[in-house]
Amino acid sequence: MIPNPLIDYNGFQKIVDTADKDRESRRLTEDQFLNMSADPDAVVLDARSAAMYRLRHIKGAVNLPFTDFSATSLAGVVPNKYAKILIYCNNNFLNDPVAMFSKVPTASLNLSTYTSLKSYGYDYIYELGPLLDVKKTKIPFEGAEIK
Repeated sequence: MIPNPLIDYNGFQKIVDTADKDRESRRLTEDQFLNMSADPDAVVLDARSAAMYRLRHIKGAVNLPFTDFSATSLAGVVPNKYAKILIYCNNNFLNDPVAMFSKVPTASLNLSTYTSLKSYGYDYIYELGPLLDVKKTKIPFEGAEIK
């Protein structure tokens, strides 16, 4: 074994195992997501790359790429650990092969984002559940790709 105190696979696995217990109950329908996102204290977090965010994102979402997560960067976007955080990813949307291209289901960004937020002590995480067509959803978008 090669020691590295900054990598803890067992701790990661524990978070994955415990997150599984409440994650499913925090997956939201399209209407629930819209209603909860209207709460001024809720944060809609887009953890995709800045380039994809610029092309298309849920209106009002803040961008913090998953690769940039740290205690400091998260506190800058979500300073209140008790705030409701609403997450979504490419795998929630169809018919936008550029800005919302699908990933392998086991690599869905929602999964990594959820567990990482839990790792940083955020507990009020809600996830958009369904697969929606960008051309038919009630969820509004903004970005360079939107005309």
